[in-house]
Amino acid sequence: MSDHPIDALMKTTMESLKDMIDVNTIVGDAVETPDGTIIIPISRVTFGFAAGGGEINLPKNDKKGTEQDSSQSMPFAGGSGAGVSVQPVAFMVVGQGQIRLLPVTQSAMLERIIDLTPKLIEEIQNLFNKGKSTKKVQNPTMNNNADI
Repeated sequence: MSDHPIDALMKTTMESLKDMIDVNTIVGDAVETPDGTIIIPISRVTFGFAAGGGEINLPKNDKKGTEQDSSQSMPFAGGSGAGVSVQPVAFMVVGQGQIRLLPVTQSAMLERIIDLTPKLIEEIQNLFNKGKSTKKVQNPTMNNNADI
């Protein structure tokens, strides 16, 4: 039994997509800077695929002595297509003893501020506590100055 023509159509399209999309499309090639930091681009890849077709029923020829081949009586017409979108999402930075993920989107800045807020509050509290501990307070029962 022979394969249906749409099978070959879909197979060709999927093989072409496979050739276009590989791991280096999503996680790009690493770039090393002069100071030894390595930067790796990370992308979001989306793709769509569609295929379709149909058989066309041709009118039979009533002339005697001519027989149409059964494969020619219902010829196939079809098409397929695919679309690919590659969008940079972030950069992974490896260097100076740490690994950081730097997002590309604008909302990432707001997320970073929210993530750093507890640390900022802690630093402000430490500054106020240092200021209080260096003040001299006079003890009413003794005439000595004491550090708090």
